[in-house]
This record gives sequence, C-alpha cells and structure tokens, in this order.
Amino acid sequence: EFEEVRAYQPGDDVRSIDWNVTARTGSPHVKRYVEERELLVLFLLDVSASGRFGSAGATKMETAAEICALLAFSAIENNDKVGAIIFSGDVEEYLPPDKGRKHVLHVVRKLLFYEPKGTKTDIGAALRYLMRVVKRRAIVFVLSDFLAPDFSREIAMAAKKFDLIALKLGDEREERLPQGRLLRVWDQEEGAERVIDLSRRRAREAFSRMASEREERLSALFRRSGVDVVRIKTGEDYIKPLSVFFRARARRR
Repeated sequence: EFEEVRAYQPGDDVRSIDWNVTARTGSPHVKRYVEERELLVLFLLDVSASGRFGSAGATKMETAAEICALLAFSAIENNDKVGAIIFSGDVEEYLPPDKGRKHVLHVVRKLLFYEPKGTKTDIGAALRYLMRVVKRRAIVFVLSDFLAPDFSREIAMAAKKFDLIALKLGDEREERLPQGRLLRVWDQEEGAERVIDLSRRRAREAFSRMASEREERLSALFRRSGVDVVRIKTGEDYIKPLSVFFRARARRR
C-alpha cells in the first residue's frame, strides 16, 4: 500500500521514481510502499443433511458453526478479512471477505442460525466456486464430515492456490455401533432407512471396518494434496485439538 513520497536516496529502485513530484520540485523523489500484512480467512461450511447428526448433545453442523465463530473472532483481532461460503449439494450463500467487528458479527450470525436449503453434499462444487470467486491467496477452513462424492481433483487444485485446512467433523456413532438388538438408522441425505441387527458381532465389526477404511482413504487424499487436517468429534472439547494443531503449525514455520 502507498505510504509516502520522499527524496531519492542512492540505492532506491529507479522504477519507483514519482516523475510528477520530481518535475515539480526539481529533485528526484520516489514513492514508498509498505507490504499489506492482513490475511484473508475463508470458511467453507458444509450444511448438508448429514451434518444434522449428533449423538453427544450437539450436531456436527452446530459444532462446525461454533468453530467458525471462534476462528472469526480470532481473525479480527489481527485485523484480517473474514468471509464464508455455505454449501450443500450446491453453493447456497457467499459472504464476501471484509474486516471489522460489524462484518464479522454478521458472518457469525449467518453461520450459527443458517437454515439449509439442500440435503446433499458436493465439496467439489464448493471448491470450484471458491477458486472462481477468490483471486488472492487465502487461508481456507473446510468444515465438513467429508461424506461426499469424489472431490480429489478439486481439493488438489485448491490446495495449490490456497492454504487449505480441513476441519473434519465426526461423531462416535459413525465409527462404532453399541451392543444391543435392532437399530433403525436413517440416511438423511438419501432419505433411506435401514435396520441393523446389533446382536450380531459380525455386523458391528463390518460397520467399524468400513468406517476405518473410509478414514484411511480420506487421510491419504489429504496427504497427497498437502492439506492439513484437524479431526473433531461432537460432544468433545474442540479447543484442545485446534490448539495442538496451531502450535504444531507455528513450530513448522
């Protein structure tokens, strides 16, 4: 950003000479600039129907919105710009980045009390939209359970352009099932119902194995794409894993 015009000093870049001031004063002057230090922070918030699940007092979507609020208030302490993309099967709303307490309060209210329109999840569409509307380097937090069709191409492309951080929301019941008899489960995105016989150990083990394999594939995708990931479960303190992540990130840099 432009700061001042001052007299030319030996060693100054001649390309920074202000010819108008030089002609007016009769001695060479240069324009002086200072580097803009503010960051651009963006949240990609998944509001699809799978985010409405939570077995420990809070849903994945509620937890994600709270984390966005926490990070947004942290960002304005550094005078950073904050924006958000809210998506499900399509991008539902875009809040352009801006700074200031009033703007951040608007973003936080929107994220905390947003009423989703769609039920499906398309992370690839959200990332393509991000790359289209945001032209400068930004820190991008993607908050989702990542239960979505293949988005490997889009996340690899976005990670080259932005500092991409995945905040993976999960729930204990998505990894292992309790012992019991019959459990009726409902897929909110597909509108499908299924009954699982929990008295069969093989069924419980198959469910846990499937969840573990899904996590391994997702972890491998993040590693290949160079995306940092923080795993957060509903009902647990999310401050601790976030603090551990940011401390480790600071040490790396």
